[in-house]
Amino acid sequence: MRTIGTVLGVIIALGGAVWIAQGLNLPFAPGSFMTGDRAWIVLGSVAVVGGVALVMAARRW
Repeated sequence: MRTIGTVLGVIIALGGAVWIAQGLNLPFAPGSFMTGDRAWIVLGSVAVVGGVALVMAARRW
C-alpha cells in the first residue's frame, strides 16, 4: 500500500504541475484548451498539494 500511495501521489503532483504550467502559458507546456486559463493554476496547485500530502501519508503508513 505504501508503494501504491507514493506512486499515485507523485503522478497526481506531476499532473498538477503540468496544469500549472499550462495555466501560466509557459513556452514548454503543450498547448490545449487549458493554456492561459488562470483557473488551471488554482486547480493545479490543489492537485500538487494533494499529491504531496498523499506521498507523505503513504510514507507514514
